[in-house]
This record gives sequence, structure tokens and C-alpha cells, in this order.
Amino acid sequence: MKGLTFRILAAAMLLVAIGSHSRVSAQDYPSRNITIVVPLGAGTGMDVLVRFFADRLQAAFGKAVIVENKPGASTMLAASQVAPATPDGTTLVVLTSSGLAINQWLYKQINYNPEVDFTPISLYVKSPLILVVNPNVPAKDVKEFIAHAKAAKPPLDYASVGAGGFQHIAMELAKQRFGFEANHVPYRATGQSITDLIAGHVATGFVEAGASIPAIKEGKLRALAVSSRDRLPLLPEVPPFSEASGAPDFEAVSWHVLLVPSKTPKPIVDRLHAEMQKIMSDPEMKKRAADIGLIPVDSPSIAGINDYIKSERVKWGTLVEKIGLKGSQ
Repeated sequence: MKGLTFRILAAAMLLVAIGSHSRVSAQDYPSRNITIVVPLGAGTGMDVLVRFFADRLQAAFGKAVIVENKPGASTMLAASQVAPATPDGTTLVVLTSSGLAINQWLYKQINYNPEVDFTPISLYVKSPLILVVNPNVPAKDVKEFIAHAKAAKPPLDYASVGAGGFQHIAMELAKQRFGFEANHVPYRATGQSITDLIAGHVATGFVEAGASIPAIKEGKLRALAVSSRDRLPLLPEVPPFSEASGAPDFEAVSWHVLLVPSKTPKPIVDRLHAEMQKIMSDPEMKKRAADIGLIPVDSPSIAGINDYIKSERVKWGTLVEKIGLKGSQ
């Protein structure tokens, strides 16, 4: 009986200690400088926007917020670095659909578990692609494009930056959904694919906004649609693919999510979420995101972000398996 009483008292003391630790963590946070790991290089759109909101976080918390670039391996280097970090809210990472919803299907092995290793803080922008064609392609809108692609013999060639990359699977999603054929032509870099699209060596492709907008504005490429459900602020005249195709549920976008390692205390998670909500709702921050070809969004709740990422995993995992790329990398 004494042994049972002792165990009950010990368990109660442990629960008190855990609760006390959570309160202290929230009150004292952050106890040291904060690092945000970015999976792309310095100067990219993602990096630029992270540095903008890092300055705001620094002002809010009174501690330095350092941005560390860790590009490579389709965002997996950054993810692998942050997943095992101390869960005290001072090491964060920005990841995209690749790192959180696609890589686990494409690669035979990855060094982190996207389903359990992170807690989301904010889903703050979407990064759409633009469906473009060479001006010699007769299609002037999405419905004409689909009809032209279905009738083309041989099938149209489309550009992407590598097998399994987001541009590749976005076009494959459209092919599956609308029943047309097109031949994949992979490139090593976006610049090379844009050059060949302009020259007419390939007919079409879903391309990055920042890289393609100058050629679109100069009339060297024709933009038919953006892959998001919302219009791109830099190209407001170009309709969403969902609207132009008559398929309201169609969307093929990447997205940027700020995360912390799982097991970070909930009070810290909640405070970070609240600060990011305030920062990213500022019209100035929304404009900065739009000016670099991104679509600012009002972040869902933390539970809502988790639900959205889960739905994206199902969508992209199903497609990757269907087109024969599961475990291909």
C-alpha cells in the first residue's frame, strides 16, 4: 500500500513539474536567440520574405532572429537539421509541399518523418505556377489548350525542372484530371526551360512566376492560367486554372509553412502562431509577398494547417504512385 501511495505521489509531482515547466517556458520565451532555417538559397523569394518577417519577430521578442540558409536535397537538408533540434522554440524551419507532402513518396528513404517531427506555426503564402505556352501554340485559353493537347499528334512537349519536381507533377495532375497526353522534357534549371519555351523547342509548361513574368509581359510567352485558386497579384488578368477550366477544386501550388520541432511546448507554439498572425496580416507584409510572385494567405489555425497538409499528402501521394514515381529517387 505504501508503495502504491508513493507511486501516486511521484506521478502527481511529475505532472506538476511538467505544467510548471510549460508555464515557465512560455513566460521566459525566448531565452536565447532564434534561428530560422530556410531550405533555399539567399536571395530567393522564400528567403527574402523570411528575412522580412524575421525582423518583425526580432522586434516582438527582443532577441536576435537569425536566418540560416540550408539549401539542397529538395528541402530535406533543412528538414533533417531541424527535426531533432531542442524543442524550445528557438530553432524553426520553413518547408514547402516538397518537404512535407511529396518527398516521402518520391524518395526511397528520407532522414526525417514529415508526419510526426514538426508542429506548424503558420501557413503564410502559397507559391503558384503559371501555365504558359509558346506564342506559336494556337490556344488562347485553358479550354482551348486542353482541346489542342488532346488533338496534338505527336503529343505536346512540356518543360519542367527535373522528374518529380513540382512543375513536373503539376502538369501530370492536369494530364490526369483533363485526359490529355504530353511528353515530359526535364531541365536542370528554370532559366534553361524558359529559354527553350521562348525558342519554341518545347510548347508548354507550368513555370515559376518570378522567372517567367518578364517573358510574359514582353509577349515572348503566353500565360493561360495560374495554378492557384486565387489570382496572382502580379498578373491579375490571368485567371486561376480552376476558373478557366471549369474545375473549381483544381489547385496545384506549393506553400510555405513555418514550423518548430514536435514536442515544443504548446504555450510557445501558441505565442509564435499569434505573432505570425499579426505580422502576416499587415498590409505591408502582404504587399511584399505579392511583389515577389507569392500569394499571401490568412493562416489557418494550427489544427487547420495540419489538416491541410494531410490532404495535400493524400493528393500528391496518390498522383506520385499513379504516374509510377513512388520510390523513384
